[in-house]
Order: sequence, then C-alpha cells, then structure tokens
Amino acid sequence: MISSGLTMEQRRCKTRRARGYLVGCVVAVLLWSVASAQIRYSISEEVNEGTVVGNVAKDLGLDKSTLKERKYRIVSTNADPLFHVNQNDGILYVNRKIDREEVCVHMLTALDGGKPPKSGDMNIVVNVLDINDNAPVFTKDVYSVMLNENTAVGTTIIQVNATDLDDGTNGDVVYSFSNSMNQNILNLFDINQLTGEITVKGLINYEEKDRYEIEIEASDKGFAPLTTEKSVIIKIVDVNDNAPEIEVTSFSSSIPEDSRPGTTVALISVNDLDSGLNGKVICSIGEDVPFSLSPSLKDKMYSLVTKSPLDREKQSQYELTIIAKDAGRPSLSSEKTISVVVSDVNDNSPEFLLSPYTFYVTEGNEPGAPVFSVKAFDHDENDNALISYHILRDGREENKLASFLNINSENGDILALKSFDFETLKTFQFQVVATDSGTPSLSSNVTVNVFILDQNDNAPVILYPVSSNGSAEGVEEIPRNVNAGHLVTKVRAYDADIGYNGWLLFSLQEVTDHSLFALDRYTGQIRTLRSFTETDEAEHKLVILVKDNGNVSLSATATVIVKLVEPKEAFAASDVKSATKDEEGNDVTFYLMITLGSVSVLFLISIMVLIAMQCSKSTDYTSKYLQEPNYDGTLCHSIQYRSGDKRYMLVGPRMSIGSTIVPGSHANTLVLPDRRRASGEVRNFK
Repeated sequence: MISSGLTMEQRRCKTRRARGYLVGCVVAVLLWSVASAQIRYSISEEVNEGTVVGNVAKDLGLDKSTLKERKYRIVSTNADPLFHVNQNDGILYVNRKIDREEVCVHMLTALDGGKPPKSGDMNIVVNVLDINDNAPVFTKDVYSVMLNENTAVGTTIIQVNATDLDDGTNGDVVYSFSNSMNQNILNLFDINQLTGEITVKGLINYEEKDRYEIEIEASDKGFAPLTTEKSVIIKIVDVNDNAPEIEVTSFSSSIPEDSRPGTTVALISVNDLDSGLNGKVICSIGEDVPFSLSPSLKDKMYSLVTKSPLDREKQSQYELTIIAKDAGRPSLSSEKTISVVVSDVNDNSPEFLLSPYTFYVTEGNEPGAPVFSVKAFDHDENDNALISYHILRDGREENKLASFLNINSENGDILALKSFDFETLKTFQFQVVATDSGTPSLSSNVTVNVFILDQNDNAPVILYPVSSNGSAEGVEEIPRNVNAGHLVTKVRAYDADIGYNGWLLFSLQEVTDHSLFALDRYTGQIRTLRSFTETDEAEHKLVILVKDNGNVSLSATATVIVKLVEPKEAFAASDVKSATKDEEGNDVTFYLMITLGSVSVLFLISIMVLIAMQCSKSTDYTSKYLQEPNYDGTLCHSIQYRSGDKRYMLVGPRMSIGSTIVPGSHANTLVLPDRRRASGEVRNFK
C-alpha cells in the first residue's frame, strides 16, 4: 500500500507479458491532503526481485521533490511486503517473489502519516496467470498386456493415462507413438490421441513375433509443449490360428427334381495346416436340407448326395453351407457355400385362378369385342409353364353356345361373336381348356358361367286403355254426382326389361283441370280430387306419361277421355260398359295367363338346371324364383344372381309395379311399394 496525501485514480489493467503468463493485480492507495485516486498495475507471478512495476508518482501526477517530505512509502501489515517504493523517483518495485495462489485471497490497508494515523481497507484482486511449468505424468510406472494373436482389428488392447497439473490447454494431454517407432509396429497398432487407447490396426501373428515394446509419448498443449515418454510391453499369446480349408471338386450345379435319393452332387475335400488335434477336421452340413455328406474311403474326402426326393415347385434352389471344424482349443472352423439348382420337369398341370368362372355381360354388347377373360398358371417353369387356351367344342348341349365365342390362345381373353339379348338368352355356360407346352403336355379345364344383364332397351307398352284401332286411348264415363276419391280408371303398362329398367312410374302430362283428377304414380289409378259442380265441363282429356327408371329412361303415353253424365244415363251406360269391360278383362286375363305360363316354364327350367349345377359343384352361384301375378293386373318375375359374396336380384317383366334393387352387405334386396298405403310404404323381399 502506498501512503500519500493524494487520492487514487482507477485505470484499466494492462497485460505486460505474453500468452501463458498469469497476471497479478496490485492496488496502491495513495494518501494526500487534497484528494484520493486509485491506480492498477499488472505483473506476472514469480518475477525476479527488483522488477519495476510502475512509476506511481508519475502516474498520479505528483511532484517528485515532495515525496520524501510527505513520507511517501508502502504500508503493509505483512512484515515482508511484496512491494516497495523509491522515495526519490516514485518507482514501485517487486520486493520478493509473488505467488498468485497466496495473494489472491487477501493482504490491503492504507494508512496516512498523521498522528494518530487513519486507515482504510480495500480487497485487492490479483489475477495470476498459469504458465506451462508441469510436464504430463503417467499414472502407472509399467504398462504390460497379453494379446492373443489374430485379435480382431479395432480391438482395444490397453489404455494409458497421464495427468498434467497445469490449467487450461497447459494441462490438456495428447498421446502419440514415439517418432522412433518402426513402420511395422505402426501398421499393427494405433493409439487414440485423446483417450490413450491402444487398438489393433493390423493382423497379429504369433509366428511372426511374440513380443512388442511400444514407446508412448504424452504431451501437453502449452505454448512450449512438455512431453513424457513411457514404454508399453505387448506379449502375443499363441492360439489355434489355422482354420480348415474346404475345396469342392466334381460339382454339378444343377440336378433334376426327379433325381433319386443317393445321387451324388459334388465331392468335398478338407485340409488343415495345423497338426495334432488342431489339424483334425470334422465336416458337416445342415439338417434341414435334403442333402447329406457321406465320408469316402480316402481320408478327409466327402461326397455330397441327395437324401430325400426333391420338388422344384416347393424349392428351386438350395444354398448349402458346408462347415469344417478342427479339434483345437478354441477350435477353428471354416464354411463354404455352394448353390444347387433343382431343374424342372413337367409334373404340374395348369391351374385356373377360379373354378368355376362367373361373368356378367350386359346385353347389346359389340360383336367381336372382348367381354371377359380367364387366367391359368402353372407351377412349372419355362416351356413347361407356357400355357395356351382353347374353348371346348364337343357338341354337348351345355357347350352349344361356344360356337358364338372365340378365345385368345395366349392371354385367355374371350370375345363374343354375336350381340346378346337378355330377353332371348339370360344365362349359358361353356368350358375352357388350358394346356402347357411341356413334353408330354398337361392340361386342365374350367367351367365358365355367363349371365346376361338387362339394359333399358324396351319402352313401356300400354295394356289399358287400348282402343279398337290399337292406339293407347280410352273413354271413361262417370256420373256427375260422384264424391272425391272416386276411381275413374286404372292405366296398365308393361315393360320387358327388369330391375330399374322395368320399374314404371306414372305422371299426368296433360289435364284440362288439375283440380279435378289425381294420378297414383305407382299404380296408375286415376281418382277424382273433389265433387263435380254444374260449372265443370262435361268432358276432360287426360294424357298419362308412363316412364321407366333406366339411366336413359324410355316412355309411352296413354290418353283417357273422361265424360261426365247424369246419374240415370250413367246407370244405363254402366251396364253396357260392364259387359264390355268383362269381355276386355277376359282377353287381358287370357294374355296374362299365356305370358305367365311362358315365363314360369322358362324360369322353372332355368332353376332346375342351376340347382343341378349347384349340386354337382361346391360353389353356389345362382338361384331363381317366380312371383305369381297379383289381383290388380300386375305381373313380375325375378332372377337372383350370386357371385362370390355378392348377390344380385333382377325383376321383370311387369305391369304397373314399382321395384328397385337395394344394395346390401351380402345381397341386393328387391323393394316393392305397398299399395295399401298412399304414403308409399315398401315391403322387402330377400
């Protein structure tokens, strides 16, 4: 501490030494009579005695001539202060060696020269920088290790460790081999510079050398690195290091799948360069293959033979691993893998992907265009698996329609040579034969069931009213005093299509008075909406549009003339009309019976054929049923198709009845309107 009558001024620390030195800071407090200030100097630890720290008088702006008079000096509680000041020139000197670790935690008090003297305390922070004055030291005096020959590359042999008492980079240690090491050792061993792990770099062979002495250097990372050397002794341990050698001779890489058990595939010879138990070899092959090793009379010779029948379709190639193992401790073994290909013979007939095939063809198909396709495969290969297709034409009744079909012999695409008509033909079947190109060739056949699907190609036909000249026109006379809801007449129509295509809806296309008449859109019934008045006209014309529900709907129209007559006239006319209607009704009934009988016979025959087919085959692919005509003059029939887990129900032909196909999870459901309710309630038939 510098005592003076002046205060001290604070200044920044100035680094006076190069990198790596520790800097110590000393704070001098100068007492003066006028003011106070603080100055700061930086020096390195352990500098020589008498080293100049700085000129305090000059830095504080003091007059040198007054220093002695003011008793300018260092005041310290320590008997041996670190610094002293020259009273003649104000220069601050080092009084003794400074240890950073000793002074950083204290020693500063300032006293003035008065009587009694006054003092002040201040903590002094002295930062002492480390210098690289310690070399790395290994943790062990001797490093020695036993290493088996043939140790795998990358295996850690031993780890050396050295420490350095310095701080920072001066204490960071890196490891390396000595520059005096020969290249052979450098090719066999490697060292991790950071961890000191010595690893195997090359092949260690006891027969070449049984002991290695490696010089290791541990160096710090200081500005002037310090290095320490240590020897590592590696002793090589001899092991059974010669594996048996396998040689395959007289090898047949391909063998027919119909080869008998015991057929020789290859000859195997084994050899081991070691002697005694280390040179005694046992040869083996896997148990899960249809091959075995049979020892021959000659020493160390084996025959590779088949031990069970082969099947190329189950496995066409075998990767056989032959293992040779010596009797050393630990024993060594070697493996050799050979590939044996099983060649094909034509022992498999073609197989169709489905049996039977079921196809659905929409009527009106274009002649000559592909309509469906069959596909077969053969487990054999090459020519034995090359398949050609043809349609069986043997003149039998079930194959008679095959003459209208043609098949692509290469890909199985089937073409229809004619256009199908659902109203004429609804289902037929034929057989396709698939033949391979093997010698001799093998073949198989499959039954193909074809169902014709309906298209909306028939317009509705008006059955009533029909005039004497064949036009859809009729005259109805009703009394003028009828009540609302009176049934005027019923329009009856027929559509040869089925399903949506045959579902008929009725609508009023033209009417003279919309307040008088209403038409049931499902039944075709015309009823009065109100009672007639004197002002209503005596004759009304109604034009009814009958339309099916096909994607492109077809329609027909019927005209009904309604005449209003007085009650007496209506009663007289009703007798004549009743007789006429009875006669017409008889004619309609006659035609309906003929139509129903024809449809019934046709579908009963179809049902019998399909039931017979179902009994002879496990797959249920079709069923049919017939619904009798109801009492309001409607006729319907239905066909139910099944393909896999899908079932399709088609309805037709019919008169004046609504139907729809409702898709379900496993079947389609026909829905018919219940005429008992005007709200259009439906009944489900499954």
